[in-house]
Amino acid sequence: MATAALPADEDVLVEPMPKGLTRSGAARLDAIDMLRGLVIAIMVLDHARDFFHYYAFRFDPTDATQTWPLLFATRWVTHLCAATFVFLSGVSIYFQKANGKTGNTLSAFLVKRGLWLVFLECTVVTFGFNMGEPFLFLQVIWAIGMSMICMAALARLPSRWVLAIGIVLLFGYQLVATATAGASGAWGVLRALAIGTAFYQEAHVLAFYAVIPWLSVMCLGFGLGPLYRLPRDERFRRLLPLAIGLLLGFVLLRLLDTYGDPVPWTHLQTPVKTFMSFMNVSKYPPSPDYVLATLGVSILLFLMLEALRGPLATVLLAYGRTPLFTYVCHIYILHVMMVLAALAVGAPLAVTADTVSSQKMVQMNWGFSLGFVYSAWLLTLLALIPLSLWFSGVKRRRRDWWLSYL
Repeated sequence: MATAALPADEDVLVEPMPKGLTRSGAARLDAIDMLRGLVIAIMVLDHARDFFHYYAFRFDPTDATQTWPLLFATRWVTHLCAATFVFLSGVSIYFQKANGKTGNTLSAFLVKRGLWLVFLECTVVTFGFNMGEPFLFLQVIWAIGMSMICMAALARLPSRWVLAIGIVLLFGYQLVATATAGASGAWGVLRALAIGTAFYQEAHVLAFYAVIPWLSVMCLGFGLGPLYRLPRDERFRRLLPLAIGLLLGFVLLRLLDTYGDPVPWTHLQTPVKTFMSFMNVSKYPPSPDYVLATLGVSILLFLMLEALRGPLATVLLAYGRTPLFTYVCHIYILHVMMVLAALAVGAPLAVTADTVSSQKMVQMNWGFSLGFVYSAWLLTLLALIPLSLWFSGVKRRRRDWWLSYL
């Protein structure tokens, strides 16, 4: 796959120096940062629903037999978040390699960065969600961290090879999952972390983000990274048919209803319910149908964001250039808001602890309407704006090595 340089004078979305530079001094693509910022904003909605919606833990919001269109859409749109985060991480790793960070230097960085993310997931992030008894909540930051450690070796390969590996892993892991379905003991734990999901209640571990399927998504991002370094017009000509092809591939696989997703869709009482059943793809772990649908939409969003300007672009850039910082901040903001809401309605503060297991929230009849969830979402986004703008400015002005880990 040919790779073209990305000079600032050929792409109007690359900001002039020194504002739009990576930590290595290379020019940035604003649309990538805005896309990352957009999915952060969408992700806040999903977590606001977890903290505040009455039905958050009473049934699956994508279950077409129980949900309703607005709730289904509220949950389904957040499927874009994890897939886009992991995919763009792969693109960013390719950019680092293309910009000169290669060999042992890149591998060492990816191992250290990956271990750091796993540590944060097991400490700062888990506590922010739970604020109760010790609990390990292994989710998207864990998946990105473990995938980065794997990419320390894979990033040494040509992008085409990594793309092929990603495709094989995505379409092949379900065969391994089926063949190892009866694994128990240490092998069962390893299987759950690598290709499945598990909730070990006695050990206080919730692992929903299997490493191998998410590594496949990161490999796809790395493998397609060269397309994002093409001049803008050529990039559009290559990415638009790719996005459409991914979406058509999703529709075809879903219509065949065989290997693409472990959950079949069914004809229900109304066309709307049938459509929701058709769109209800598996995220834990991510099925091929899920990946095709979400990455197709994500690439289309990237192409649309290339033309975005004004205040909204500024906010999305701030979110997207401080993704880890903004991610951690939003968890604590939402949890503090949950405590304040409990105090306001006279609910026991115990309902705000151990939220990952969710048992207390259901037992204590906790929750509000979907309108309340959207209000909490908007308030959190507003609270994040000054924080993200401030830290984005810090990262723009300074080149301290430790800032690359935040």
